[in-house]
Amino acid sequence: MYLRRNRTNRRGDAYDYWTLVRTIRTARGPRQQIVAHLGKLTEPEAQELRGWADLDALLDGRPAPRQGTLQEPMPPEEQATLWKRVNVRGVRVERSRQFGRVYLALALWRRLGLHTLLRETIPEGREWIEWEQVACILTLGRFCAQGSELALAERWYESTALEDLLGVSPEAVNDARLYRGLDQLHDRKDDLCNHLQERWQDWFGVGFEFLLYDVTSTFFEGEAGKNEKALRGYSRDSRPDCKQVCIGLVVTAEGLPVGYEVFAGNRNDVTTLEEVVELMERKYGKPNRIWVVDRGIVSEDNLAFLRARGAHYLVGTPKSELKRHEEKLLDQSDWSLVREGLEVKLIDTPHGQERFVLCRSRDRAEKEKAMLQRQIGRLRKALEKLDASLHKRPRQDRMNVGMRIGRWLGRNPAAERLFSITVEEDERGWASGVKIEERPDRVDWASLAQGAYLLRTNHPEADPVKLWHWYIQLTQAEAAFRSAKSDLALRPVFHQKTERVESHILVCFLALAMWRTLEQWMSRKGLGSCARQLLLELDELRSVDVVLPVAEGPELRLRMVVQPEKPLAFLLAKLGLELPKGSKKVENVVEKIEA
Repeated sequence: MYLRRNRTNRRGDAYDYWTLVRTIRTARGPRQQIVAHLGKLTEPEAQELRGWADLDALLDGRPAPRQGTLQEPMPPEEQATLWKRVNVRGVRVERSRQFGRVYLALALWRRLGLHTLLRETIPEGREWIEWEQVACILTLGRFCAQGSELALAERWYESTALEDLLGVSPEAVNDARLYRGLDQLHDRKDDLCNHLQERWQDWFGVGFEFLLYDVTSTFFEGEAGKNEKALRGYSRDSRPDCKQVCIGLVVTAEGLPVGYEVFAGNRNDVTTLEEVVELMERKYGKPNRIWVVDRGIVSEDNLAFLRARGAHYLVGTPKSELKRHEEKLLDQSDWSLVREGLEVKLIDTPHGQERFVLCRSRDRAEKEKAMLQRQIGRLRKALEKLDASLHKRPRQDRMNVGMRIGRWLGRNPAAERLFSITVEEDERGWASGVKIEERPDRVDWASLAQGAYLLRTNHPEADPVKLWHWYIQLTQAEAAFRSAKSDLALRPVFHQKTERVESHILVCFLALAMWRTLEQWMSRKGLGSCARQLLLELDELRSVDVVLPVAEGPELRLRMVVQPEKPLAFLLAKLGLELPKGSKKVENVVEKIEA
């Protein structure tokens, strides 16, 4: 955006006025669009506005363009200072609003080029507010963890500086317009995913030969009767009382999201893998891809499917698979040290198509041992208490006693396998006691298997340490889910229609892409990777209206960004994030804008 001086003749007199103009890309080429008519301004007033008029350049990460020629200095009249006599006792600050967090989010949106893509792909209609701006508001709200579109429209938007940054008044941001914006986004999923993948390649040199896949769920508030995918199933949110949908997410080894699919809420995780693999192959081809998958998504059919397609895989295995390799676990040779307390060993199979990576962790063993001891203690205490009650009141039904024992065994499944439990009965068939016997073979195996787990792969890599590092990167997918659910408020979903729900998840996906981009950005600037802490620091940046009572004329109301403290200014400088300079004269700029 930039300021343009316009000249017109009225009744023979020359008249100058100013407009705020931006350049947009259309099907017919670049065009200039008037954002606001600013009326007649003096040169000093126009100079005050230029720091805000260069917002496009600041958000895109480009140097702010100067008004006038590129080679010549500013004319003296444009460097003049506006002097007013101010009553300092009457100076006050009003309308403190959130600036730092939304400014950073908008910079991420712009630098990812999402505004340009949506302007090109969403056809222009009779809308007052561009759909790209509506999508931007939706995504920025989700990035700032707003729970619903209604909360965004009624409370959050007007509490931020987005009115100044986007030129969209709070009156124009309502739930109906936001819902229609979701409808416009629904068919843009593939375009947005492809665009983000190009950005990952250009910025971070990301390849797509190494992909991590995991599944999560998100639940609904309400019946969700109009959503055919909203069904009850295994809830990872501990809300089995609510309907849900399942989301399969694909991320790179760096944790950058590249694609996702929405499945019915009762869909078994195992059945989703083939669909996602085929989707990724259509986009990136088949050769030399490694799929890293958690054991909950693995089945023999899935592995046969991957082998038939020439794909490599590295997957976790059920704990029961470990028993087949007991001899290798006892053998103390051929272990490779990953780090202190963690060792791995490569195990070849007779047919040679697959190999196993046997891992044992000292820290994990101590944790599993403590958990098992707690379960054993609870189970023994409950069974001994039951045995004592049977000796006091011997005439109890044997079936009822068995059901009580079954409930305790179900609550302590790890301990249940170590004991043989028998309900004793008297000559009349009444339960008379509970006999508890340890099973030595299972106790010994439980002790040996603590901290051990098994990976399975068909990749030719011969170094088990490298294979372990590949698998542990699956935590990037788990971290992406945690960010989406906790930081970006993916759950619960309040929408009822299938397409609206899918659009809501698309907005969360875009917000997640911005979040992970910020983490990569911070990491490469030497600022760590905790985006959450950076956003908390940026919450100190506020936009305020400074009201100046002047001796002559009405009060001056200037909109300004507070000066950051030195630590925050250092963070902004490291990120290359420049704040708008100068003030904004509210009476001249804040108008109803029809975009």
